[in-house]
Amino acid sequence: MSRVMKNSNMAAIFLLLLLLLQVAAAQQGNISLGASLYPNNNSYWLSNSSQFAFGFYRQGNDLAVGIWFEKTNPKTIIWTANRDAVKQEPLPNDVQLTVSDKGVELISTNKNAFLIPISNSSQPAVRASMLDSGNFVLYNSDSNIIWQTFDVPTDTIVSGQRLLAGTKLISSFSNTNHASGRFQVFMQRDGNLVQYPIGPFTLSSNQYSYWNTGTFTAGNNVSLNLDQNEGLYLLDSTGFKIKSLFSLQKDLSMYRSYRLTIDADGILRLYSHSLVKNDSWSIDWSPTDSKCAPIGLCGLNSYCVLVDPEPSCVCLPGFVFIDEGQRYLGCKRNLSTVGCRGENETSYSIVDVDNIDWENTPYSILSLDKTACKEDCLMDCNCEVAIFMDQQCRKQKLPLRFGRTHRSDVVTTFVKKGTTDESSGTKRVSKGRKNINTIIFISSTATLTFSLVIMAITGVVIYRYRVWDYRKVTNSSGEGLIEGVTLRSYTYCELEKATKGFTNQVGKGAFGTVFKGVIGGREVAIKQLETVVDEGEREFCNEMNAIGRTHHKNLVKLLGYCHDGTNRLLVYEYMTNGSLADFFFKSYSGRPAWEERVSTALNVAQEMCKAC
Repeated sequence: MSRVMKNSNMAAIFLLLLLLLQVAAAQQGNISLGASLYPNNNSYWLSNSSQFAFGFYRQGNDLAVGIWFEKTNPKTIIWTANRDAVKQEPLPNDVQLTVSDKGVELISTNKNAFLIPISNSSQPAVRASMLDSGNFVLYNSDSNIIWQTFDVPTDTIVSGQRLLAGTKLISSFSNTNHASGRFQVFMQRDGNLVQYPIGPFTLSSNQYSYWNTGTFTAGNNVSLNLDQNEGLYLLDSTGFKIKSLFSLQKDLSMYRSYRLTIDADGILRLYSHSLVKNDSWSIDWSPTDSKCAPIGLCGLNSYCVLVDPEPSCVCLPGFVFIDEGQRYLGCKRNLSTVGCRGENETSYSIVDVDNIDWENTPYSILSLDKTACKEDCLMDCNCEVAIFMDQQCRKQKLPLRFGRTHRSDVVTTFVKKGTTDESSGTKRVSKGRKNINTIIFISSTATLTFSLVIMAITGVVIYRYRVWDYRKVTNSSGEGLIEGVTLRSYTYCELEKATKGFTNQVGKGAFGTVFKGVIGGREVAIKQLETVVDEGEREFCNEMNAIGRTHHKNLVKLLGYCHDGTNRLLVYEYMTNGSLADFFFKSYSGRPAWEERVSTALNVAQEMCKAC
């Protein structure tokens, strides 16, 4: 009896332990609203199998948020949140990661609080989960997925994940910095899977591809699939497998984990490791065996070579690395820029570099043999580099981009160098070139001198014309034009400028046309009188004297005049509210009474009589 009870107790304990394990597993995979992670404590959530983790991780001294393989050593990052934001500004140590109905958010707990959304779903979330597939998901109240990391990959896809048409993987900056790097693999909408460097591109993008599947006629909605049973392949919109890139052995694949990553060196690799903890990754497939294959692996004015068999960046002759510790940044000249500006002590040489291909951006293409191409670049002041290939001489300016070893055709790069050592096989610019330079210098000097002479003559003519205008106006003033009246005299050019060429006409009468203008920031009305005959000259002067002496609230004030040759103009203050005639006959706010009109007319007449 006691043995039966003992067995019953053991069974109950076993069931209780099993239940606790199931609850713990459920708590690992599923995350409720309000759950939070912190960098230094409770920093990640595990999947049910503990194969994957989502949360905080360190890249160097900085914090980042991502997903990684938990059982590998070191941890293998497969997804990073806000990877470029992390690159620009590190996360503070007091940040927390929280699941809310808005999704997953980073929140700072200090006084300078900020919020960074990790997910961007339009529907409210009710829970989250770190799945055993490596996918972190958000669910709505109907248990439908409203956001998942599988839809926004960074540099990796894992088993069960697809790279859809129009999406891409972008390499990390380095093995320890998971910000966006320099290379990409793009599932194009034409069905072609292509690898490119990150631009900008000066030519069509297909000229920068360094690997592709050749499926550019497969049509829209082709996807790249990584399947645990069937391997790596391209699938079209009908579910037809159009190309298999790598097939897995089904009896072995079920015991391994797989990931496809575009690494920081620009090479796409399919990795696998066993489910044993701390097992290392092995490479099962890659589209290339050469680590110098990626275009843009080395920076400006440098190219990639293999050294047992690792890639190494090499500068062009006459160049040094911008940063010896980061050779991929490229190279710069170790001397001043060459050209044709040197004197007799400067020589120029051409150095040959064979079988290196570059971005094709020539400013001149000539059909020359190899020797003629070299000489032509040496004699051309604009030519810094010439690339000879297929009996064509492509002359280019620096910098050169995307240098890499050329595999098939013979290519020679001619690099112009500046040197003062004539014994090292260098050549000076020829006497003919020097003569041409001398002729150019003399011609330029003569042209400059002639231009200065013309400018001086033009200045004298303009000055004399201005003086003549001034004297003419002064003489006119001396004729008693405005005797005893303080009026400003203007030249015709001044008033033409004030009216912008007499374009804004505001009125026309029997004796002339009125234009609106601006003088000294003040709006004025400029009346251009019709041609005044000699007999009317005295009458013009008398009328100006009379108007200049007249001051009345109902009379517009005369400010100045122009007596320039045959041009006769009067400058009045501008009536913004219209004329007296408008007030009498066109007023919309009520015409004045007859008595008010008569009174105004009498006052104006009396003022005019005082001026007589």
